[in-house]
Amino acid sequence: MLYYIRGSAILKIIFGFKFLTFADISKWVEPEKVRLMDNRGQKVAKEYNVLQLRACEIVEKAEGTTKFVHHDWTKEIGSGNSAVLQGGQRIEKAAINFSQVSGNYTEEMAKSAGMKPGKFFATGISSIMHPINPMVPIIHMNVRYFELEDGTSWFGGGIDLTPHYIDKKEAAWFHQQLKAVCDRFDVNFYPDFMKQADDYFFLSHRNETRGVGGIFFDHQQPSGEEVFEKLFEFTTALAKLYPEIYVEILENKSDKAFGEKEKEWQNIRRGRYVEFNLIHDRGTKFGLVSGGNTESILLSMPPLAEWKYQFVPEPGSAEEYTLRMLKKDIDWIHLK
Repeated sequence: MLYYIRGSAILKIIFGFKFLTFADISKWVEPEKVRLMDNRGQKVAKEYNVLQLRACEIVEKAEGTTKFVHHDWTKEIGSGNSAVLQGGQRIEKAAINFSQVSGNYTEEMAKSAGMKPGKFFATGISSIMHPINPMVPIIHMNVRYFELEDGTSWFGGGIDLTPHYIDKKEAAWFHQQLKAVCDRFDVNFYPDFMKQADDYFFLSHRNETRGVGGIFFDHQQPSGEEVFEKLFEFTTALAKLYPEIYVEILENKSDKAFGEKEKEWQNIRRGRYVEFNLIHDRGTKFGLVSGGNTESILLSMPPLAEWKYQFVPEPGSAEEYTLRMLKKDIDWIHLK
């Protein structure tokens, strides 16, 4: 079962809760394309599939009674499943998706992703959470593995947090969790990938960051088996951390009081999220030009957003503080 979803630059086709075997893929992919999925690809895809289901289970327990619904779809490029949770007690809309695809990397797709045309294999997990309570932030995660017919392969991904209301303590804790995982593999990962997140999740037309950042990385190429295992384990560690981070935030903030003013601000900030995904996000662009499932590609969109002409927050307000803090290069861990 394959499906397509918006994620990061390359991985656009997603599959659901049934792990596809080599034989399954051969039914819908030409033989010369199937060979691209070597032992590495199978190993990564199988583990990512397990972690996608694990994340769904963890989030469902924290959400309460609402469960993820798995939607299958089929197109020429493949088939798929989108795991979506809507109308929950704490989460208004969420998606956690797994992908495993193989096919021709067309010139248009290559141009969108900055790569050369050819045959490829890709697998990954992509997720987004939009909460009901404005005091709870939006969170996004993606981990992915990609390989080309010439043997080139790489890992990419990251986790970032988009608060409607910036909370310095929460931002510091979030970055500490990311740094702790990064440091287990390489002490340079956190500072390097944090910088990349600031640069990537930036609305240049607004001159503001999407949120408090996180980590973002791409084209991490394994030079040998040892480095492959290190990068693979790093991405799986992030996929395990992701639902645990969000459940902690949900438990701490879902019951905080809010009113119409806070909901209005939440919708305005959601509007900025929409702007980033439709204007700047490489994954969305790649998905639309590669012929994927539009409904799944746009799963990252919030259920409701708002634009107010020349809206200016009241001076000294929490909204004004949030807007003022949407800047690059903030050391959130040590911010006073």
